[in-house]
Amino acid sequence: MDKIANPAPGFQRNPDKIITIEPYAGTVTVRAGDTVIASSTKAKVLSEAPYPPAFYIPFADIDFDKLSSTQHSTHCPYKGDASYWSVLPAGEAGQNAMWAYERPFDEMTEIRDHGAFYASKVTIEAKPG
Repeated sequence: MDKIANPAPGFQRNPDKIITIEPYAGTVTVRAGDTVIASSTKAKVLSEAPYPPAFYIPFADIDFDKLSSTQHSTHCPYKGDASYWSVLPAGEAGQNAMWAYERPFDEMTEIRDHGAFYASKVTIEAKPG
């Protein structure tokens, strides 16, 4: 078995922790008002109790022209360091509305090059396919 190059310290300390990542069968659209920020048929759903499920959308399906990277960052012992972007059409409410793990720990590589949005800051619509 290959040695994990960048293992998550959280899983090493808490091997019973469960985080699932599954493809979403449908279309996920993110809007700020009437402006579409992202729309994808390739989104993934990350489930991690006790948090609500989060849709991770491929970077290719996100309109980065409507975003601005920020200096904000957070650390998750299971996923890694998150970078943040503000959703410009959302104004003040859109500050740090999207996050992504650009270099996630090995166990979470499925969400590399994917962004997730706070449902409290933008409108996220998921239509089953």
